[in-house]
Amino acid sequence: MAITDDLRKTLSDPTPLYFAAGTADLALQQAKKVPALVEQLRAEAPARIDAVRNTDPKAVQEKAAARAKEAQATLQAKVGELFGTLDVKKLGETAQDLALRGVGVAAEYAVKARETYEKVAEHGEQAVKTWRGEAAEEIEELAIAVEGKPEPVEVHDDEPKPAGAEAGPAAEQKPAAKKAPAARKATTTKKTTPSAKGE
Repeated sequence: MAITDDLRKTLSDPTPLYFAAGTADLALQQAKKVPALVEQLRAEAPARIDAVRNTDPKAVQEKAAARAKEAQATLQAKVGELFGTLDVKKLGETAQDLALRGVGVAAEYAVKARETYEKVAEHGEQAVKTWRGEAAEEIEELAIAVEGKPEPVEVHDDEPKPAGAEAGPAAEQKPAAKKAPAARKATTTKKTTPSAKGE
């Protein structure tokens, strides 16, 4: 039974779907930056091409050869130093120390990965709510909780009505009472829509 419960819990958890939605939303945000980068590269490309054309190939080759000789000399010095001071006991302690550090670093990265996963999932949940329009509904519920429930609006007509039209005003009063919260909902939605897009 424990396996079945674990499977139900895993399959009913929406976090992976929110993670996917958050990843898609973040990718979309990054994709919106691409046209500006393309324009920047397009503007800088002629100057870079001219710089490459004007570069002397012999100078580049000499610099590369000098760097290679310098790197080779440094490497030989380090290898000679390592073999000159090689101590088997110290080497074993160093290997053990490095292994313990590796375990610590792996644990730290696992924690960071989990935190990042949760942040992206939260972002995805907010993105899904925004796509569905639920963010506006939550803000409306919060406004109602802060302000209190709106009072029903009573319609008073000063004109005398015929006796047979008694049911008419009662029928008119109910829609009027329902229209007031609907109008409030529309204004609340208009106020919250720009802030939801800004996220």
